[in-house]
Amino acid sequence: MESERVLENRGATIHISGIVQGVGFRPFIYNLAHRLQLTGWVRNTSGGVEIEIDGRPESLTAFFEALENERPPMAQIDDIRISDRQPNGFSSFEIIPSEPISGAFQPISPDVDVCPDCIRELFDADDRRYRYPFINCTNCGPRFTIIDDIPYDRPLTTMASFQMCPECQVEYENPHDRRYHAQPVACPLCGPQIWLEIKNGTPLSGKMPSGDDSSALIGEDALQATRELLRQGKIVAIKGLGGFHLACDATNPEAVSELRRRKLRVDKPFALMMLDSDIVESHCQLNINDKNLLESRERPVVILDRRPDSPITGSVAPGQNTLGVMLPYTPLHYLLLENKSGFPEALIMTSGNISDEPIATQNAEALKRLHSLADAFLLHDRGIRIRCDDSVVRSVQLNSPTRDVDPVSALHFIRRSRGYAPNPIRLPWESPPLLATGPELKNTFCLANGPYAFLSHHIGDMENLETIQAYEDGVAHFERLFRVIPEAIVYDLHPDYLATRYALDRANNQGLPAFGVQHHHAHIAACMAEHKLAGEGPLIGVSFDGTGYGDDGAIWGGEFLVADYDHYQREFHLDYVPLPGGERSIKEPWRLALTWLHQAGIPWDEDLPPVIYTAQINSHISQPLDVLRAQLESGLNAPPTSSMGRLFDAVSALAGVRPVVNYEAQAAIELEALVDPTVDGIYPWAVEDDKIDASPLIKAVAVDLRAKVPIQTIAARFHNSVAQLVCDICLLIKKTHGLADVALSGGVWQNVYLLKRTTSLLQKHGFTVYLHRQVPANDGGVALGQAAILSHKLNSGLLE
Repeated sequence: MESERVLENRGATIHISGIVQGVGFRPFIYNLAHRLQLTGWVRNTSGGVEIEIDGRPESLTAFFEALENERPPMAQIDDIRISDRQPNGFSSFEIIPSEPISGAFQPISPDVDVCPDCIRELFDADDRRYRYPFINCTNCGPRFTIIDDIPYDRPLTTMASFQMCPECQVEYENPHDRRYHAQPVACPLCGPQIWLEIKNGTPLSGKMPSGDDSSALIGEDALQATRELLRQGKIVAIKGLGGFHLACDATNPEAVSELRRRKLRVDKPFALMMLDSDIVESHCQLNINDKNLLESRERPVVILDRRPDSPITGSVAPGQNTLGVMLPYTPLHYLLLENKSGFPEALIMTSGNISDEPIATQNAEALKRLHSLADAFLLHDRGIRIRCDDSVVRSVQLNSPTRDVDPVSALHFIRRSRGYAPNPIRLPWESPPLLATGPELKNTFCLANGPYAFLSHHIGDMENLETIQAYEDGVAHFERLFRVIPEAIVYDLHPDYLATRYALDRANNQGLPAFGVQHHHAHIAACMAEHKLAGEGPLIGVSFDGTGYGDDGAIWGGEFLVADYDHYQREFHLDYVPLPGGERSIKEPWRLALTWLHQAGIPWDEDLPPVIYTAQINSHISQPLDVLRAQLESGLNAPPTSSMGRLFDAVSALAGVRPVVNYEAQAAIELEALVDPTVDGIYPWAVEDDKIDASPLIKAVAVDLRAKVPIQTIAARFHNSVAQLVCDICLLIKKTHGLADVALSGGVWQNVYLLKRTTSLLQKHGFTVYLHRQVPANDGGVALGQAAILSHKLNSGLLE
C-alpha cells in the first residue's frame, strides 16, 4: 500500500516573484505544506522564492489555490511559474538557507506600520517587550530603510550588529512563530535602544551612553523626558524609520513660531501626528476614505479639511483650510503620543532638516545639521540605510466613476515615499535595463528592468550639494538592490537641470546611450504607464504645471498634446507671455499679474492689488513698475512661458491673495482654498489657431475686482473657467482626431477642486479620463514617464 501511495504522488518546482521576502512568506509555505501533508523545501533567492514540493495531486491543487487565496497580508505575488516533475522522495518539508543568484532581482517591501499584535504586546505589562520602542514581527516594521542588499537576510541589514538573545533566537528559528525570520526582531535585552541628549552647554555625543552613566536618559527615562520637553513647548529632533523628525506641540503658538524661525520655513505647512482617528476627527472633517488612508499600513500624511474650532494653531498651515495628518507608524510614536498627563493631542512631525536640504538620517549628522533647530535629540542606535520621507496623499471624491478609479474615492498622491517606495509599477511590456534620472523639482528617479519600473522614494528639489549626494547614493543603492546595470539613460531636456547633467556625465563616462525626453510628454506617459496602456494608439494629454523645458526652448506648462509613448504633437497651448526676471517672477507673482495685465492691454492703475503692492515695496526697490515695464518691452531676462501654473500665480496676485511666495505653488494653493463651491460662473478665453489667450479672462477678473466681487467668487470663476477650457479644447481635438481618452497630468492637477470639476465635465461629454493614482501628478511621477517612453522606443526599434 505504501508503494502505491508513493506512485500516486506528483512533484512540482515553483518559482514565485513579487514582494515575497520579509513578509512571512516562507513560514506561510512551511505551515501550509505541513497542513496539506506535502514534503519538500522552500528558500529565498535573489529572484524571489523557490519551492520544491511533492504530494498527492489533490493536495498539490489545494496548495496552489492557497498560494493565491491565503498568502500573508504584506505579500504581493506578481508571477508564479510551476513546472511539473516526478516526485523527489522528500521525507519532510523544511525551510533551507537562502540562495544568491547572480543578476537576479526582486521587489522589496516598503516599511509598514506596527501591527495590532505588536501594539497589544507593547502595552502588555506581562510581555517581555513591554514598552519596547523597536517591537516588530514578520507582519510589520522596517524593511526598505534597513536593507543593504538582497536576499533579505539579517546580515544584509542594519540589524547585523545586534546579536539575538536566546529567546529572540528561538522565535526567529521557529516557523510557527510570527517572528520567524523577522530580520529586525529584537527585545530590550539584545536590540536597539533609545536615549535622549539635551542641549545644556555640554557637547553631545550621538553615541549610546554606557550602562554605568547614572545621569544618562535611556529607554523609558528618555521617553518620559522627551514627553515632558514637548509638553513644555520645546523642539525635539526624533530619529525615526527613514530619518529624523522635528517635533513640537502643534497647539502651542510660540513653539510653532519658533520652529518656523529656526527651520527657515515661513509659511509652508507642517505635518502633524495624532494618536488615532478619533482624535483626528475632533480636529478635521473625516470621511470613510480619509479614515481608511489614515489607518492603512502605509500610514501616509493625509490632507484633510480642518474643523474651524480645532485648537491647533493657525500657523501650522497658514492661509489654508486643510491640515496634513498622519497616525503613528512605529512603536516609539505610540509611546510618545500616549494620551496621558495632559500630553498634547497633536504633535508637529516635520522633516528633520533645514528647508530644501534632505532629511538627516545618522546621529552624528543630525547633531551637526540640526543643532540650531532642536533643543534635544531623541536618538537610537539602529542604522538607517536609506533616507525616506513621509508620503503625502489626499482622498479625492469624484461625482461619478472614471475608468481608473473607484466610484467613491481615489488615492491621490502628492508625495510617494515611505510606505509605498520602492514598490514597483508594473509596465505593460518587458523593459531593457535603464535609468530615468527625473526632473529638477520633487525629484524621483526610476530604474526599469523586465516588467518592473522601480520609482524611487522622494529625493526633493535638486538645488544643493546635500540633495545631489542623496540622489547619487539612492541611484547606486537601487541599482545594487534590484540588480540593474543600465544599458541606457533618459533625462529631461532642460540643459541646466542637475539630474540632466548627472545623466549626461554618467553616459559619457560609461559609454552609455543617453536620450532626452520632453517634460510634458513624460508627464502624460507616466499616467499612461501606471494604467498599463500599451500605447496602441494616442490619447489627449492635458499637461498643466509650472515649468517644463519645451522643444522651442521656451518654458511650457499649459499643454494639450496628442500623444503615445513614441510621439507627441502639441495641439494647443496657452499663448506665451514673458516671465520677467525668470525665477524671480515665480517667487514674486505680482510680476506675473502685471505681465498679464500688460498682455491684456489693461493699464497698471493704482486701485489694482499688484500695483498697490509695488507702492509698498517702492522704498526698497527703486521704481519697480518702470523696471518691469522696461523688461517687458525689451524682453531682457524675460523668457516666454505658456505655463498654466504661472497663470494661477498671476490671478492669485491680481486678486490680492498672494503677491509673493516662499514655497512652490503657495499662491495657487491659497487661491484654491478661497473657492466658493456654490459659484458656477466662468470667465472667457480666446482661441486662435493653436494658441489660447487668457487676456479676456484677465480683463474679466479686473472688472470683478473693481466691482468689489468677493474674492471667493473670483477664485471659483477662475477655476471653473480652466475646467471649462479643458473640456472645450478636448472636444475640439476629439472632433479633429476622433480621440475620446484623456490623461490629466502635471502639478496643477493636484488642485482637487479643479480636478473634480474638470473630470466631471469631461465625463459628461463622453471622455474616458485617466488620473494618477499610483504616482504623483506632479514632477514626482516624471521619471516613470521618462522610463516608459525610452523602454517603449527601444522595444519598438525606434532608437539604437
